[in-house]
Amino acid sequence: MDRNIQLSQKQIGQRITELRKMKGLSQEDLAKSVHLSRSSLAQIELGNRSVDILELQQFSLVLAFSLDSFMSKDFPGRQTLEGKEEKIAKKEAERIAVPTLQINKFKNVLLYMLERCAGKPNVGETVLYKLLYFSDFNYYELYEEHLTGAQYRKLPYGPVPQKLDSIISLMMDNGQLQRVKTDYHGYPQTRYLPLEKADLTALKASEKEVIDKVIEQMSDWSAAAISNYSHKDMPWLASKEGEEINYELAFYRDAPFSVRNYGDEMEQQ
Repeated sequence: MDRNIQLSQKQIGQRITELRKMKGLSQEDLAKSVHLSRSSLAQIELGNRSVDILELQQFSLVLAFSLDSFMSKDFPGRQTLEGKEEKIAKKEAERIAVPTLQINKFKNVLLYMLERCAGKPNVGETVLYKLLYFSDFNYYELYEEHLTGAQYRKLPYGPVPQKLDSIISLMMDNGQLQRVKTDYHGYPQTRYLPLEKADLTALKASEKEVIDKVIEQMSDWSAAAISNYSHKDMPWLASKEGEEINYELAFYRDAPFSVRNYGDEMEQQ
């Protein structure tokens, strides 16, 4: 009786992930061994990219599995990691898959950031966008829930929050923000000045802590430096040009981008 089954892209990705972890390999180690970029491997493991037969054969050589075994419904990795899969499935069910923009939260995060660093000459639109991005994605990686729920798109200059223009226009109309056009080192710069204080009761202590750490780390960086840094972050790397950046990609980060210690979790599993 033929015990092989048709696997979906997601199932193939899950099985490759299981085998990689059973071998104790990092994504970077496996990607190098099969001659893929780490971002391509991340997309395969997430089920967002197909694997051709030549690539699958390469995986089988590095991870030491037979194609028949890999395609079988009795995949050997399943029983070994059954408890772990249940934990992962439970966590994924608890997380909100589609971020929902919390406009009031977003406004107060923006006002709080500007209170703390609008006076710095380097903090124009580009730096501000990246501070918002890292606050949102760092919080999601740490707590598996959304901070502002803003959606970000991969654009040439880095991740950009969607609907920001309309929110800023509304805040300007309400007298909460002022837009200023300046010149910074010979380049035109758009800056925003807060005209009222953030309502800190709208932010949890954990949210404020994440925002503070991002501001402390990056608010003195130039627009070029913070853009270059964001271009090396896995969520941006593994996304396609012009498309929305998936928050789940935050769990594929390595140092220095990862803000979560996965070592203790791996030991407990």
